[in-house]
Amino acid sequence: MDPLAPDSYPQFLADLKSRIRAAQLRASVAVNRELVLLYWQIGRDILDRQQRENWGAKVIDRLATDLKREFPDMKGFSVRNLKYMRRFAEVWAEDEFVQQVAAQLPWFHNCVLLDKVADDAKRKWYARAAIHHGWSRAVLVHQVESDLHGRQGKAITNFDRALPPPQSDLAQEVTKDPYNFDFLMLGEEAHERDLERGLMEHLRKFLLELGVGFAFVGSQYPLTVGGEEFRIDLLFYHLRLRCYVVIDLKAVPFQPEFAGKMNFYLSAVNSLLRHSDDQPSIGLILCKTKNQVIAEYALEDYSKPIGISEYRLAESLPDRLQGSLPTVEELESELGSATEEQA
Repeated sequence: MDPLAPDSYPQFLADLKSRIRAAQLRASVAVNRELVLLYWQIGRDILDRQQRENWGAKVIDRLATDLKREFPDMKGFSVRNLKYMRRFAEVWAEDEFVQQVAAQLPWFHNCVLLDKVADDAKRKWYARAAIHHGWSRAVLVHQVESDLHGRQGKAITNFDRALPPPQSDLAQEVTKDPYNFDFLMLGEEAHERDLERGLMEHLRKFLLELGVGFAFVGSQYPLTVGGEEFRIDLLFYHLRLRCYVVIDLKAVPFQPEFAGKMNFYLSAVNSLLRHSDDQPSIGLILCKTKNQVIAEYALEDYSKPIGISEYRLAESLPDRLQGSLPTVEELESELGSATEEQA
């Protein structure tokens, strides 16, 4: 211990570092907001001039040259980025939405939405979701390309009957149908153990697909009931729902008896693991396929919350095509080049 420093110094230093980092973060957010608003204003002015004074597309080339000459140390005035600004202002015509939502996203997040989402309502949904969950640009791209908007909250469940509001609405919101496991590259003939093993080997990607709030507890989690041992395929705890989530993997189409097995698992988890402060445990059956009518009938008389979803696997590539795919390094290099062009 430094003889010149009082005993309270380490805590004082830790608090000071925390405040400095928080201030740096606020400054970074403020700078990003001002930059996005500037880009929107530039794009709006370009649009306005083109509409009112019939400026041609070539004016953007000249504008890029003149702005780079005037601000040589400031990136962002390439022809490509100026066209993004014009498109940004065209798509987000509402000043209020830009101020409250779009300006909270980093510029390249907004560019992703411009490139990959054509529908205005979906674009707004992804923008708000990216802010709410703090998605990186790579995660945003993944969620758009996997059609999260079209899959979110779509599992067949009995949550509206088995859980009180608003818990039932929140639980429904965290489900998906189908779940996208294309990162496994197992093919459609995979068995349940292959599927489980693959998900554990790619746990980070699995958690990303499950969504924010899922904390992994264990695979083949043992429960002793009546002197016999039973094993749950996958056990999670959801931090926002404040409950255990039991996942049962089935590499076959859904059958009604799967719901009975899940009901048993939920009873056991509620009895053996659930804390008095926890909400009722939730079950999620992931099947290769499902018949919607059969699934709905299977859940009709169960009082415990159970959901049923399908999962999707990517077909394995033939060996002859493997060598023609770009490597991870080549993809990263390509992405880096694209980023520099936009800057």
